[in-house]
Order: sequence, then structure tokens, then C-alpha cells
Amino acid sequence: MLSAESRTELRTLLRLGLPVALAQLGVMLLGVVDTMMVGHLGTAALDAAALGSLWIWGTFVFGLGLVFGMDPVISQAHGAGQPHRIARALWRGLVVATLATPLLAASWWLTTPGLSLMGQDPALAEAAGRYVEIQLFSAWPMLGFFVLRQYLQGREIVMPALGAVIVANLFNVVANWALIFGHLGLPAMGLEGAGLATGLTRCVLCVALAAWIWLGRLYRGAWEPPSLAALDPRGLAEIIRHGIPIGLQYGLETWAFQITTLLAGVLGEASLAAHVIALNLASLTFMIPLGLSQGAATRVGNLVGAGRPAQARHSATIALGLGAAVMVVSAVGFVVLREQLPRLYKADLEVITVAASILPIAAAFQLFDGIQAVGGGILRGLGATRPAALFNLVGYYVLALPLAAAAAFLGGMGLPGLWWGLCLGLATVATALVWWIRRKASFEPVATADIDPVIRREADPSGPTARP
Repeated sequence: MLSAESRTELRTLLRLGLPVALAQLGVMLLGVVDTMMVGHLGTAALDAAALGSLWIWGTFVFGLGLVFGMDPVISQAHGAGQPHRIARALWRGLVVATLATPLLAASWWLTTPGLSLMGQDPALAEAAGRYVEIQLFSAWPMLGFFVLRQYLQGREIVMPALGAVIVANLFNVVANWALIFGHLGLPAMGLEGAGLATGLTRCVLCVALAAWIWLGRLYRGAWEPPSLAALDPRGLAEIIRHGIPIGLQYGLETWAFQITTLLAGVLGEASLAAHVIALNLASLTFMIPLGLSQGAATRVGNLVGAGRPAQARHSATIALGLGAAVMVVSAVGFVVLREQLPRLYKADLEVITVAASILPIAAAFQLFDGIQAVGGGILRGLGATRPAALFNLVGYYVLALPLAAAAAFLGGMGLPGLWWGLCLGLATVATALVWWIRRKASFEPVATADIDPVIRREADPSGPTARP
């Protein structure tokens, strides 16, 4: 039976995390709609869009990690009752996004040679390059959306981002329909039209959230006009110092899964299709602990900033348990429905059989995935972002991938061997994160570039609840 304090923490984490999880699902839906519509252009266009999206996300996650370096600054400043630090972090986050954009755009410009070096078909690599290059203008708006989202989220305001994602999804359907197939007086642009629609949708996403903040006056209580303080090297370095390990963590994890997909392709078409189905299902259920990780980052950071380390530690424990609990539910579903779930993808019997054989492994994978996602969020709230990057490096690249390849190819286990390797990597990362949080983590405020004296608010037992 949970204590009253634990029930309060549980409700708070769900209030902060579930809207974020729904927003993440909405962002995923953008890609699903693109894939469905591009599929009408033929297999070659579908493959090119898939490769282009793989390259975009594989490079974008580092910029995303840099922006997420705002998390401990904003959440702890909110808990400490320091609106000036929140406002400065917003402007500095926009500056960091601007600094990251040229690097991100350059990596997108190199899509064709990059995919060619990875051994992809030259014609597909060229088509993927065209699909990505037309989206270059949307790199900053996408980063800008996440800057605004983190600004609100650290202050416990989570619904506007979900609203912006809903607006963007509606726009995305219309834009794809018009630009791919030539409607509303526009030319039929095919694959390039899909890329342009995706880029425009990112702009709508950013503008919709910015308009929501401005028209709803959500900036009140955490705002100051732009000034040279936004360019303070110490302030920018504070965000970048937190953000680089997050970007490395996300990049290491993302490319580990991309590598296993390439390895699954070596095993044959049926194995690759089954792998993609299982990974897609796991990605969908992962949105829930991913949302909870954002809620944990906010809640723990708020409590640390408010000078309540014991309650912050308790909240972290509740968050880890919640992340594990929700993934137990999905794990049971993967086992019980292992024959039915692959049929949703209209796959042939061989693919369904192979997918059903690995879903029980994916079930174990789910439990560890939930714990490591929430654990990473807790460390972001604490401002201790380096351990997660190190654990991902060791878990995936020292253990998981070598063992997965050995089991699949040398041990003759095939696709199950790859998934057991991934499961081992996630188990290692999850265990290391839990150990670090319980034994090594400091629940005291991190040093800040802004040296104004900390003024803590008297808060009720439910924690920081200030609204603009």
C-alpha cells in the first residue's frame, strides 16, 4: 500500500508525463503518415524516404540532446523560485539551437555520400538525399520547438506542446496530400513534395507552440526581454555542458538500433521485416516511459531546486518503479499477443512466425527499456548527464552489439540472437543507472552560471506548483 506522499508523487509524475507521452506519439504519427502516403509512389520512393528519415533522426538526436541541456537549469530554477534564470535559459537555449543548426544542416546535406558509405544502393542514396536536402530550412524550427517545449515543461506546463503536435498532424496530412500528388493548385512533386511537407510541418509545429505561449501569455512569471545575457559564455557553456552528454547518449542508443537493423538485413528479408515489426511495436510502447522520463526530469529538478533532496530522491524512486510497472503491462501484452500483433502489419506467414518468436524477448527488453528511459530523465533533472552517456557506450558498444553479432552469426541463433544482445545491453544500462541514482547521485542543486542569490519559495507538500 502506497503512502500518502507516494500517491502524491505518483499523481504528479503522471500529470507531467502522460501529456508528454501523447505528444511523443503525435510526433511519431507524423512519420507514419509520411510513410503511408509516400508508399503510394512505389517501393523505391518508400525506401528512399525511410533511408532519409533514418539519416535525419540519426543526426538530429545530437542537436536534440544539446537543447535538453536546458532541463536541469529550468526545472531547478523553477523549484528555487528564480524566474530570471528560467528566462535567460530560454534565450540561451534558442542561441544553442542556432549554433547547432549549421552543423545539423551540414550533416543533412551529406545524406547521399553518408548513405553511400554505409553501402546503400547509389540510386536510393541519391533519392534519399533529395528528400532530406529539401528539408534543410526546417532544422532550426524543429530545434526551436523543443527549446520552447522544455521551457514550458520545466515549469510544469505540458499541455500546449500536445496541442501544437495535434495541429501539426492535421497540417501534415493536408500538406502531404497536396504536395506529393498535386492538389490545391500545387504541382505534384512526388518524393520531394513529401520532404517539403515534412519541413513545413516542423515550421508549423514551432510556430503553433510559440503562438500558444504568446497568445496564452504563458511566459508570464518567467520572462525578460532579450539581452546580451543570452550570449554570456558561462550561461551557454552551462547548457552545452549538460547537453553534450545527452546528445551522445541519444546518438549512441539510436545508432545501436540502426546497426542492429542493418545486421537484421544480412539475415534475410523475413528477418529484417520481423525485426522492423518488433522494433516498431517496442518504439510505440516506449513513448510512455519516455514521457515519464520527461516528467521525472521536471519533478526531480523542481524538488532539487526547491532544496528538498529527500523528497527528490523519493520522487526518483517512485518514477523508476512507475517506469518498470507500465512496461510490465506492455511486456505481458507482447507475450500473450505475440501471434496477433504481427498480423496488424499485413505481413506474410513467415514474417509473422519470425516476429512472434522474438516478441517474448522484446518483452524482457521492455522492462529494462522503461527503467533506463526514466533513469536518464532523473539524471537530466539532477544535471548529472555524463553517467548515462558512459553507460550507453559500455552497454551497447562494448557488450550488446558484439554479443548480438556473435550470437546471430557465429552462434547460429539468427534474429533472436540480435534481440538477446539488445536485451543484455538495455539490462546493463538500466542496472547501472539505478545503481548510480541510488548510490552516487547528488540531489543538491547544480552550480549555475547566474550567481544571483537563491530565493526559495515556501512550498506545499505536493511540491513546486507555480504557474505564470
